[in-house]
Amino acid sequence: MLPLSNHAPNATFVGRIWREGTGPCLVTLRGDMVVDITSKTAPTMRDLLDMDDPAGYVASAQGEDVCTLAELSERSVESADQDALRLLAPCDLQAVKACGVTFAESMVERVIEEQAAGDLDAAAAIRARVAARIGDSLSGIVPGSDKAMEVKKILQAEGLWSQYLEVGIGPDAEVFTKGQPLSSVGCGASVGLHPVSKWNNPEPEIVLAVNARGEIKGATLGNDVNLRDVEGRSALLLGKAKDNNASCSIGPFVRLFDATYSMSDVETAELTLKVTGEDGFVMDGHSSMTKISRAPADLARQTCGPHHQYPDGFFLFLGTLFAPIKDRDAKGQGFTHHVGDAVEISEPNLGTLTNTVRLSPDCPHWTFGAGAFMRNLAARDLI
Repeated sequence: MLPLSNHAPNATFVGRIWREGTGPCLVTLRGDMVVDITSKTAPTMRDLLDMDDPAGYVASAQGEDVCTLAELSERSVESADQDALRLLAPCDLQAVKACGVTFAESMVERVIEEQAAGDLDAAAAIRARVAARIGDSLSGIVPGSDKAMEVKKILQAEGLWSQYLEVGIGPDAEVFTKGQPLSSVGCGASVGLHPVSKWNNPEPEIVLAVNARGEIKGATLGNDVNLRDVEGRSALLLGKAKDNNASCSIGPFVRLFDATYSMSDVETAELTLKVTGEDGFVMDGHSSMTKISRAPADLARQTCGPHHQYPDGFFLFLGTLFAPIKDRDAKGQGFTHHVGDAVEISEPNLGTLTNTVRLSPDCPHWTFGAGAFMRNLAARDLI
């Protein structure tokens, strides 16, 4: 599947690829051609997004044709050859941050995880009890509002208050570090599960591209791979649940804000998910940004401001509505990944992000960090 089949002809896409014998390069799409626009002016995605008008720069930038989009898509698969042409995650020096519990339905699933303490067998009974007590009382609620505080008191009296409900309807959003700069994988790569996890799932999300000034310059897709049992045992295990080798996938490209695409398109995005297992299992999912509890711009403001600066910018996962409860291995146990699962996350304006599920130790190890990146750019006389 092409990552951007039938993409809008006037859209401004920018991304990163690995070129053989060269290393990471900035690219854009012109028609169906992938064009290398790496230069001293914009050697990195960080530099590009820090411009006042990234889309305008990309539209006029001189470049070199690399290959067709179809060829890049075909070659962007896991390979033992780490110098092979392939798509990379579009972020480079940016921090990779994520917001959790931003949708009411997925918030309820987090409560269930906590109540079950990571026990997959206990989840079904807890799900039924929590649903009976909470119902639709959280739908449409504005976090931090007077109504939200009233619901909080009711839930506390019912013995159902949770740390997940606190960040779901309280004044402060959950914002955590999903991955380190340059650690994310791109479209076509394998995504990794920590071997200790037996209950996990994909999380299809919109990811904002934000520069050093806190300005949102575009958006892309992401898979915030989630270990439900690890995080369910204790919220203090969030780092182990979220940040592992190849556990963060972003791409295929950033669509820059311009006359054809804006924040309003982000706020009305409709994401679809498809998981296809080697065992024949198929699961379809959906996440509508129209149901998010917190405005994306507010999530960016809670991440970056006088309280916290990001001199290289950041990519921000916005959370997901998707709550995977379809039974796979046994009745009442819901969904969990199998090694070999193919995951497709799609959105009409942003394309399709595809990855194959492996165990983290079996994915190509992350070896190209900031030091290697700087040496590579210096050797190419780009910095």
